Amino acid sequence: MAKQHLKLSDQVRRAVDDSGLSRYRIAKEIGVAESTMSRFMSGQGGLSLANLDALADLLGLNVTAPRRSTKE
Repeated sequence: MAKQHLKLSDQVRRAVDDSGLSRYRIAKEIGVAESTMSRFMSGQGGLSLANLDALADLLGLNVTAPRRSTKE
């Protein structure tokens, strides 16, 4: 059975929820409107790459990709 991977946006949403910070505080810290953060968290909107970078810095997140086999 293949391992199912979460989308990056879902992983970021989970990190926000697990951070212990309020969504209001996160929105203010990264410089977006609370409504923008709310839409992102509900899956109804996105964040710019600059805002995602700020969010990753705030939460201490790093993106890593799994190593792929060079053999096919």
